[in-house]
Amino acid sequence: MNILILGNSSDAHAVRLQNALTQAGATVDYLDTRMFPSQIRISWEPNSLMGSLKLSAQRQLKFQDIHSVFWRNFASVSIPSLEDSHQQTIAFNDSMSLLRTLIKACPARWVNSWEAYQFHKEKPLQLHQVQLLGVKIPQTLITNDPEQVIRFAKSHQKVIFKPVYGGAYTQILTESLLEPKRLNLALSLAPITLQEYIPGTNIRSYVVGNFVYSAEIRTHCLDFRTDLEAELLPVELPQQIQQQCRDIAKALYLEWTAIDWRQTPAGEYVFLEANPSPMFLHFEQQTGFPITEKLVELLMDNC
Repeated sequence: MNILILGNSSDAHAVRLQNALTQAGATVDYLDTRMFPSQIRISWEPNSLMGSLKLSAQRQLKFQDIHSVFWRNFASVSIPSLEDSHQQTIAFNDSMSLLRTLIKACPARWVNSWEAYQFHKEKPLQLHQVQLLGVKIPQTLITNDPEQVIRFAKSHQKVIFKPVYGGAYTQILTESLLEPKRLNLALSLAPITLQEYIPGTNIRSYVVGNFVYSAEIRTHCLDFRTDLEAELLPVELPQQIQQQCRDIAKALYLEWTAIDWRQTPAGEYVFLEANPSPMFLHFEQQTGFPITEKLVELLMDNC
């Protein structure tokens, strides 16, 4: 059974999964897209739908011989610097086009798929899609209009802000950030996501297929990712919320995910975000939940 890990051996999560899959009897290769097109070779014939992936001179796979792919990290492609910037753009676009063709045309089971990652890039739409399921989300505004920012800030007692796409930690919106000159400059560079602050407890739920594993994250930090001493305590979510986890994963095309919640003092669960490629080693080590084991089962399943 041939399984690919989209990523490389410098990632501890990828290595952990590679070792577990190998022990389970699979043949595992890394698909490090940084090696394309200089070292990795990809071919595809639209007429016959036949494709091949040559990882090295000694290792070549037909698309149909790849059982599954675990999407750990997509590093784009690596095009050498060319004197002609136009030619470099063409080379990049051509390489990305063929790589996306591999991702779309290869009949393997993708955990997670290209569609899931494209949807994840549009986080405002992700929130809307989750709300359509009947799941509560925070009052949210995505904008680059200073007047709208001020209106939203005045309508809530406490507001947080974060990037629309991701890549930075959540912060509290303070009065100094609303200073007109500063606000106008910031919003002329990029829009932001504003949300009402939800008091309560951080909950993270990992969904692997139909399995849901959750833990309370005890921290004094606004964004628990900044707290290296955050405490993880396994919890059993209500059946309704566990089902919402599965429904969210399905609606966002996710075979597996980590869902972040805030549980209010009144016991209400508020959805914050679903991550299509979350870190899981620390969570697994602290809680004892068999996440790696369930990922191996998912990737080796014949469905």
